[in-house]
Amino acid sequence: MAPVRPRTKQASRPRARVAAVRAEADAPEGQRGGVQSLGRAFGIMEEIARHRDGIGLAELSKRVGLHNSTTFHLVKTMVSLGYVRQLKDSKKYRIGRPLFALAASALDEVEMTSLATPVLAALSQETGEGTQFAVRSGDAVVILARMSGPGAFQLKDRVGGVRPAHCTAIGKIMLSSLTNEQFERFLSRAELKASTPKSIVKTDLLRREVETVRRAGMAIDDGEFDTELRCVALPVRDFSGQIIGAIGLSGPMWRVSHEVLQKHARVVREAAARLSAEFGYTGIAEARTDAAE
Repeated sequence: MAPVRPRTKQASRPRARVAAVRAEADAPEGQRGGVQSLGRAFGIMEEIARHRDGIGLAELSKRVGLHNSTTFHLVKTMVSLGYVRQLKDSKKYRIGRPLFALAASALDEVEMTSLATPVLAALSQETGEGTQFAVRSGDAVVILARMSGPGAFQLKDRVGGVRPAHCTAIGKIMLSSLTNEQFERFLSRAELKASTPKSIVKTDLLRREVETVRRAGMAIDDGEFDTELRCVALPVRDFSGQIIGAIGLSGPMWRVSHEVLQKHARVVREAAARLSAEFGYTGIAEARTDAAE
């Protein structure tokens, strides 16, 4: 009988390999080799995905616990299919474009909404305030999911509602995800209308505000869209590290002071991290700051 391997060694393996080991044990004897190869292939892709700058064959083999020749043959097949690519100069391996396309196609609006809703529900229950998940839509943002909190005087927002980017916390997050060139094009064509006397309508002030958001990693709306509301928003990222949306929390000014808003911001940050993980973001690769136009 084969010796039992230590649990600590199995726990360090990629999740796909651990699942494959279990599936292989349950599979009919004639199918076990295929399950093992499939598990190894997914384990290799998971490990390559963790290294944005690429990973060499020797290091990859070491991390997935396979012999160099075994890893090489599996990776060679994935390269031929396009799911892995090899950099010409360093010979390191990186994830190929078809895999990104598959992942991106899974993140449609329906899937985003279904993943965001329970996160928003937990956030509203904990803070007592209304929460929203929004994505960029042209030069504005659109709310895909929302949840009312148990507290009184909740924001009367609706799913599908469009909000300006320049005077909302969720919008500022999306503006911060643009490259400088993209942001300047936005400024050249967008009409910065004032929703309240506090709305930022001057391009120089908006540039400074967006730069502050980039440095802080969060955005605040202090009565800029609605004179009676304060809001905070944090970015949500996908598997590539790109900002694809924002989670926002809103509450009446008399209840949400600046001090309370900062406390809420920490909870919103945790919620944004949970939702980003649902979208495949590991937090290991360096986050991209550019967004698709």
